[in-house]
Amino acid sequence: MSDMITNILLVGVGGQGILLASEVLAETFMLAGFDVKKSEIHGMSQRGGSVVSHVRFGRKVFSPTVPEGEGDLLFGFELLEAYRALPLLRSGAKVVVNDYRIPPPSVLLGQATYPDDLVERIRAGFADSLLVDGLHLAQQAGDARAANTVLLGAVSTRLPIDETVWQEALARMVPKKALEINRKAFALGRAL
Repeated sequence: MSDMITNILLVGVGGQGILLASEVLAETFMLAGFDVKKSEIHGMSQRGGSVVSHVRFGRKVFSPTVPEGEGDLLFGFELLEAYRALPLLRSGAKVVVNDYRIPPPSVLLGQATYPDDLVERIRAGFADSLLVDGLHLAQQAGDARAANTVLLGAVSTRLPIDETVWQEALARMVPKKALEINRKAFALGRAL
């Protein structure tokens, strides 16, 4: 293992399963033998507010927070939140983003409009970006709530961890009653 630390940012809106996804990420990296630090920042409300989770792994990690401009991978659950987080990334970072829009309060109140060109803006700044239809694939797996696990599957192909380790982490972190659907969702995301 090198001394390098990998910095991952998970961003979206409360209620999208970001915290479970960050738990699975952290568990995966620990099972793979890395030191892991994690931190979450919740917005104004549990559901509907902005959520940012930082996950860092490497041989030795001292701080749980990704320094601004040093993110290696952005894991976006909602398009506008992903776009807002781009300044946290380093040049050449990887972006995996859900093709999903949740209008913020300013848009719902008619004070602003939701930008139409976010995918183009993200791709213009980050060549290694993947747009995922997480909701559609989660519905294929059997439950729309598994969109976070579809995204996790897509992210897993961009990290140097064997699939068996990911599967073990899923088994440990996902409730037993939801494990089979989440395994299907993960496989659909990995196949992208």
